[in-house]
Amino acid sequence: MKNFALIGAAGYIAPRHMKAIRDTGNELVAAMDVNDSVGIIDSHFPEAQFFTDFEMFDAHVKADRRAGRGLDYVSIASPNFLHSAHMQWALRAGSDAICEKPLVLHPEQIDDLKAIEADTGRKIHTILQLRLHPAILALRDRVARMPKGEKVDVDLTYITSRGNWYLKSWKGLTEKSGGIATNIGVHFYDMLHFVYGAVQENIVHLNTPTKAAGYLEYERARVRWFLSLDVNDVPAEERAKGKRTFRAVIADGANLEFSDGFTELHTKIYEDILSGGGFGVEDNRVAIETVSTIRTAPIAPVGDLTHPFVQ
Repeated sequence: MKNFALIGAAGYIAPRHMKAIRDTGNELVAAMDVNDSVGIIDSHFPEAQFFTDFEMFDAHVKADRRAGRGLDYVSIASPNFLHSAHMQWALRAGSDAICEKPLVLHPEQIDDLKAIEADTGRKIHTILQLRLHPAILALRDRVARMPKGEKVDVDLTYITSRGNWYLKSWKGLTEKSGGIATNIGVHFYDMLHFVYGAVQENIVHLNTPTKAAGYLEYERARVRWFLSLDVNDVPAEERAKGKRTFRAVIADGANLEFSDGFTELHTKIYEDILSGGGFGVEDNRVAIETVSTIRTAPIAPVGDLTHPFVQ
């Protein structure tokens, strides 16, 4: 049994980490978050120590290590701009890290993390859960069998409506979240790279705090993409059913359905890591470079390469 700590225990995604730790037969011994709305811990690890002050959390972890009760892993689900600092802390504390996406906000931070891995002998793992989704793996296999040089046309649409709170939180601050393409879309860009290969072109047609769109060309695909937090972008027929989220990936006219199975993918990632696998720092580079470019790219005119939701 391995000992875990969790940083960011009050966040939206934290319960999936708690469930994954429990489902893999391990123990959450300590958790930290500046917010104290963490009653969910009682459903998983009621005996876990909890801290709202990082210095007290740090002192507790160090005391446990001196007593021979060191952490094997630190799971990180804190705000995006804190990921790098928290991973560095975990490795220097003698633990491996398991970090939510986006791993970092800037590509140069990847090299910094690799250097710290080398210095400490510890390892950073990342949550790239779509790489383990059966539908994505099946699609990747189909693409691998395509004739050399052939490319498919893909439309990716993801609308996940958020209330007014979103822009007033750290998620609405580009310097902290990276913006909508980073905070909401980074796992899709990783999936596209995983399936279709290297990025060859990256054009942005729309980039606001609540929606973004553009065109990405990969070795094996031409992708028009659209992301939005605005419920009014959900197709009218779906809104009429009371739906506030819409996700569609159309590849060469066929809908790729991967809505099911999301809640179990964190556990699969943990199983993979604990068995000696997992995805490391370098696996994140292309997606982080993609969102970094989107963040600062000039806005291109609307044209044939623009997602239809923009037009």
